[in-house]
Amino acid sequence: MHRVVVTGMGVISPVGNSTESFFQNLVNGVSGIGPITRFDTTDYKVKLAGEVKDFDPEAFGIDKGLARRCDTFTLYALAAAEQAMRQSGLSGAVAPERFGVYVGSGIGGMQTFVNETEKLLTRGPSRVSPFFVPMMISNIAAGNIAIRYGAQGPCLPVVTACATSSGVPRRQSGVSSASSARASWLSAAFMSVSITPGAMQLTRMPEGPTSLASAFVNPIKAALDAE
Repeated sequence: MHRVVVTGMGVISPVGNSTESFFQNLVNGVSGIGPITRFDTTDYKVKLAGEVKDFDPEAFGIDKGLARRCDTFTLYALAAAEQAMRQSGLSGAVAPERFGVYVGSGIGGMQTFVNETEKLLTRGPSRVSPFFVPMMISNIAAGNIAIRYGAQGPCLPVVTACATSSGVPRRQSGVSSASSARASWLSAAFMSVSITPGAMQLTRMPEGPTSLASAFVNPIKAALDAE
């Protein structure tokens, strides 16, 4: 049995972009579900989703140049890792070769994949970004975090669909895993193409105004409030 010390935490989520706001919104029953804003849902049965709101990469030390070269999922991972590093005080306190990074992502840079595929089909191969593959691959979030903090130990992605967060290794022999960011594909890989094959094909969909979003995702609380 090995003891694990959590030295810092970070979160980018539909209910908060810091551990403080995240916790308070959970305690207060604030729902992160709302009307989809990132694409036109006119032809979709699905109208609601959990979108990250008011995310500003620069607030986490991510400059505009780097932000342009990163998919959304990488930006979320970098932001969460920055929060964890600030909280931990580990910068410069761990030998680089003992500093490992494990980042879980269910699918990687789906937004980049969609954008660049659309360019290929509508504007031709010459318009596809040379950063297509580096921005899309699932391990690029871990790579960017390792580069940012000088981690020279194991740098690995964990990709096991919706169980990704349970697959982050607890211990690598002889290595302190000081930064471990976990990102779900549901938060970053959210766009029309990811909605279509999944939620659109569900045979039982809640129907009603989008103002009922909180009731759809928290029926127990809604029932208690109605009493």
